Amino acid sequence: MNKKLVIVESPHKSKTIEKYLGSDYKVVSSVGHIRDLSTSGKFGFGVDIDNGFKPDYKIIKGKNKLVKELKNDVKNASFVYLATDPDREGEAISWHLYDTLGLNDNNYKRIVFNEITKNAVLNSFDKARMIDDNLVKSQETRRILDRIIGFRLSKLMQSKTGGKSAGRVQSVALKLIVDREREIEAFIPEEYYEIDAHFNDFDAKLDTYNHKKIEIKKENEAKDILSKLSNAFKIESVDKKEKAKKSKAPFTTSTLQQEASSKLGFSSKKTMSIAQKLYEGINIGTETVGLISYMRTDSVRLSDEFIKSTYGYIKENYGSEYVGYVKTSNKTENVQDAHEAIRPTSINREPEKIKEYLTNDEYKLYRIIYYRALASLMKDAKVEATTVILDNNNYQFKTTGQILIFDGYLKVYSMYEDSEDKILPDFSTYKSNIIVSNNIDYTMHTTKPPSRYTESKLIKEMEELGIGRPSTYAKTIETIIERAYVKLVEKKFVPTEIGIETTDKLQEFFKDIINVEYTKKMEDDLDKIADGDLEWNKLLELFYKDFEPKVKVAFSEMEKKAPEETGESCPNCGNPLVVKQSKYGKFVACSNYPECKYIKPTEKKEVKEIMPCPKCDGKIIERKTKRGKIFYGCSNYPKCDFATWDEPIEESCPNCNGILTKKKDKIKCTSCDYEKDI
Repeated sequence: MNKKLVIVESPHKSKTIEKYLGSDYKVVSSVGHIRDLSTSGKFGFGVDIDNGFKPDYKIIKGKNKLVKELKNDVKNASFVYLATDPDREGEAISWHLYDTLGLNDNNYKRIVFNEITKNAVLNSFDKARMIDDNLVKSQETRRILDRIIGFRLSKLMQSKTGGKSAGRVQSVALKLIVDREREIEAFIPEEYYEIDAHFNDFDAKLDTYNHKKIEIKKENEAKDILSKLSNAFKIESVDKKEKAKKSKAPFTTSTLQQEASSKLGFSSKKTMSIAQKLYEGINIGTETVGLISYMRTDSVRLSDEFIKSTYGYIKENYGSEYVGYVKTSNKTENVQDAHEAIRPTSINREPEKIKEYLTNDEYKLYRIIYYRALASLMKDAKVEATTVILDNNNYQFKTTGQILIFDGYLKVYSMYEDSEDKILPDFSTYKSNIIVSNNIDYTMHTTKPPSRYTESKLIKEMEELGIGRPSTYAKTIETIIERAYVKLVEKKFVPTEIGIETTDKLQEFFKDIINVEYTKKMEDDLDKIADGDLEWNKLLELFYKDFEPKVKVAFSEMEKKAPEETGESCPNCGNPLVVKQSKYGKFVACSNYPECKYIKPTEKKEVKEIMPCPKCDGKIIERKTKRGKIFYGCSNYPKCDFATWDEPIEESCPNCNGILTKKKDKIKCTSCDYEKDI
């Protein structure tokens, strides 16, 4: 009897799932998308603009063999289940498989699961369905939009500026960074002064005069106020309130990327890469299992099963007084809610219990995901907040304190939040309601400009503005860095000259398209397509009718950036030499190209010779990888393949006569365990 065939996206995932399903099933992988838009037709869009935007798909380069194998698997299968990821992208991949592999509605079903555990996978077969055409059309429309905008604007930028690309979402994200930089440049700092009273156990800050807010702009004003104050303060009021400190909702893709950036120092790309591994399955000794639910989501919803098991876990491990309530999101706009929040697949799989099976980074990410989900279902923490007002000649000083009276969710999540107590003295013990300060002084400050975006803050801003989707944030940021539109300075984004130029040129001709409002509306329209409330090709028709005329005007009227002259003349024809850009970097050539094809030879850098090569008659020289990392290799490469990351020295190992290398304060042998301090 032929086996039933299950097709997933990831090869790693397929091995895990096949173990769950047993011998009646064969599980194979598509390794992501098998097809994409071709580059044929008008402007290379791979889309028939004049025939209802009909897409033209082709097998992705290098995947013909895989597709042939999948067709053979389908031919030998009794039934096919398409089990790609549970989002629009996964739905589209399933449709491409359906169409390419020649499936029909009688021999396939679509199944989805939000986590890779045995129960979730097996239960998904009970809810098998047909492919959701609306979800497919929504993804397809997004792909066509991004292809049209990307191809046309990238070509424009390459011909008119030093920019390499532009895009529907990336250019808006870049504009946010450029706009912020201009705010910073335009900011004029202002001086202001603060007055503080210092006591034995606390400090108090001047807040009001006659109970009206006071601002001190000049030093003489601060000195004048000081001259009117004595060291004796009257305790005007002591206000104590019990406040609830609520835990946050479990992670979405966006909030996970933000917290992993600020708390763990991970880039969004690194976070998603690690999360993918945790989702697809980790061998934890007794089994291979997915440790977290699907990591591309904008929902904070948790399954009833997870909530029930977690409540039981909290009651058993911390007591019934720690059992909390389900957190919900106040945001409904732009939330697809296709599946759950990011959570552990089992609350009983504590991070500490499986730490030995995880890398350090996997453990860190799993730990914060686990405790965020656990904390979200625990009782609020309670604090007693105290506000004290002290009066001195009608000038009111304020101090605040906070005492934790019930730790609640902080029992498990305090390592990720600042919640230190600030304890104030008992003011009821002071006689005559008077307290005396040790001294009173003033300090000068200057107002600060808005801060540059960190990766975490940029993702938060994009999410709040409705730009892109959770699955696109990491790729968007990666692209603007790779294109050299921005650079990271102290983990903050600073736009480069080319990034600013690209933004300005786009705003000159496309300000009504490359902006937050338009991009947000486009996301809303894509959601309407997914819900079946908008025809996909109608959206494309309206967009293209507006977009293409603007592109033609830009090609005609946008000024081309003049090349940078070096101050030298071409030795062949006498025209100025200019700096040009290729995919390999900058070079100097004649401005009279193509009539004159002179290119200035690059100066050869002096090669640092370290020692004779131990394997041949060459020399060991300092070299660099494509990413700029230094290593040491033979000058006769590729004939000689000697290479080492650490700098070799001419001295041989006294134990084995092997090669010794120097790193920091140690000399080590590359062949044996010999080492010594320098």
